Amino acid sequence: MFDELRSRVVFVTGGASGIGAGIVDAFLAEGATVISADLSLDEGLKQSGERRWTVRLDVSNETAVEGVLDAITQTVGTVDVVLTAAGTSTMGFSTETTGSDWDRNLDVNAKGSFLVARGVARRLVEADLTGRIIFISSQAGKNGYRGMTAYVASKHAVLGITKTMAVELAPRGITVNAICPGIIETPMKHRERIEGGAIRGMTADEVAAEDRSQVPLGRTGTTQDVSGVALFLASDLASYMTGQGLNVTGGMTMH
Repeated sequence: MFDELRSRVVFVTGGASGIGAGIVDAFLAEGATVISADLSLDEGLKQSGERRWTVRLDVSNETAVEGVLDAITQTVGTVDVVLTAAGTSTMGFSTETTGSDWDRNLDVNAKGSFLVARGVARRLVEADLTGRIIFISSQAGKNGYRGMTAYVASKHAVLGITKTMAVELAPRGITVNAICPGIIETPMKHRERIEGGAIRGMTADEVAAEDRSQVPLGRTGTTQDVSGVALFLASDLASYMTGQGLNVTGGMTMH
């Protein structure tokens, strides 16, 4: 469908599960060369298929991020497209949110996304190449949600980073956009329903039913719903788009 992606080197953080894994599969299906990074993977950059590579990475560790990007550049090539899907969340009302909860969310979701995007951008600029930076934010980056103070703050930060980097990198032909998923069925969402339900006196099934009731399209999302938008943003069709936060929410968020 997107023939131009066959020549692209794509780097996906959080690529071992959830939205990240769906994005990895989608780009592989389009013929791209894909490097999947995740904390759950083995150390060292390893080839696990004709066009698939894996590497362990803690995105909040600046030294680790730079080391992995150097290894990719030397072994696979300069990254053309980066998608920052590595993320975490903690559940708790604002009055109960701890400093460590705050740090964990901001370190992974905001700082980690920035470190990876900055590293890719630097290498593109040094090589005088164009490219695509695609952040995975959330509809929580546009709204407030009970029991998710630190997560919401981190995802708002991602949208701020998106807009600023878009302005700065536009003269170099590097586009910077964000995807804002709504309620997507992933292992992380399942955990959030259990933990979020517990602090609200609800079961996970009751939270899931509430989730579905809030979506105008009548269903929660899949990772394929998100990966399709990721492919579009990486393709030539999106060459005149930058600084945007695209909602993939089934109509739940419309701004």
